[in-house]
Amino acid sequence: MRAITYDQHGEAGQVLRLSQQPPPAAPAAGQVRLRVLSRPVHPGDLAGVAGFPGASQQPFAAPRTPGLEGMGVVETVGEGVRDLRPGQRVAFFPVPGAWSELLTAPADLVVPVPEGVSDGTAALMLVNPLTLLMLLRAVEDAQHGKPGPVVQTAAGSSVGRLVATAALRHDIPLVNLVRSATGAQALRQRFPTLPTVSTADADWRTQVRDATGGRGAQVVLDAVGGSLTGELAALLDDGGTLITYGQLGSGSTPLESLALTPRELTVRGVSISRWMTRAPGERAEDVAFATDLAATAPELFEVAAEYDLADFAQAVGHVRRPGKSGTVLLTSPAS
Repeated sequence: MRAITYDQHGEAGQVLRLSQQPPPAAPAAGQVRLRVLSRPVHPGDLAGVAGFPGASQQPFAAPRTPGLEGMGVVETVGEGVRDLRPGQRVAFFPVPGAWSELLTAPADLVVPVPEGVSDGTAALMLVNPLTLLMLLRAVEDAQHGKPGPVVQTAAGSSVGRLVATAALRHDIPLVNLVRSATGAQALRQRFPTLPTVSTADADWRTQVRDATGGRGAQVVLDAVGGSLTGELAALLDDGGTLITYGQLGSGSTPLESLALTPRELTVRGVSISRWMTRAPGERAEDVAFATDLAATAPELFEVAAEYDLADFAQAVGHVRRPGKSGTVLLTSPAS
């Protein structure tokens, strides 16, 4: 079978390669074997390939395959699997090795795709909605029962648009931040009642202050990080919380420059990798939310482009393209 693999951490364009790998073993009890048809290229996938701070740069003992999310078709089921059947379209998360044509997955991490949901939507229907739920819970925790202004970076991203949609539904006073005037205009057309500010404007900080009523934000949701962190902390009201969940930016910000102690600011991280720590019943409720969202609001699951596995280098380049709208998918044939 074809798979995208890498032998050590590094820049995705340099260490990833298309290779032939042996097919996975037949599913054991409680498992299913899937033929993967489509999987997203998330920025987090590329960050995992590059290696997070402290990761070893030595070659691995065996090649690794990126990806935790995707959709495909059930090929075979193991003993005891009752709710899944061969030929059924399914989505999965978190199952390592999504960037391969075949994989074996625990049945409890595999979700039937609702009738009428496209393959492209199905490939995206878990990670981003689950990330949204984790962010909303983090915002609620930070507010301590006293709702206030929320600012989000990367507001034009797939997760950013989900956050904006949720803000409208739940009356969250949200201010959107994007990098360009073009991006700001597009987001204003999509969410005309939400303030949207471009950080390309010289007075963007003042615009955000005005949009938050002059006091600053109670919470900042940040997917950018890097050198922007200090600017975002300065936008917080005293006692506010900076919630970081991505590393799209470059550079760094010294922690001591954020004035955490005198201003009583809080910085916390949110990672989709922690979703599995939720109780099984809670995870089931989250998955039901994600599945319903895919069935009822497919426009929130925008696909930027699709590339065959063999064209992974073009897909990686597209992910990093300025002004990209939607999520890039890697596809493979059904047989």
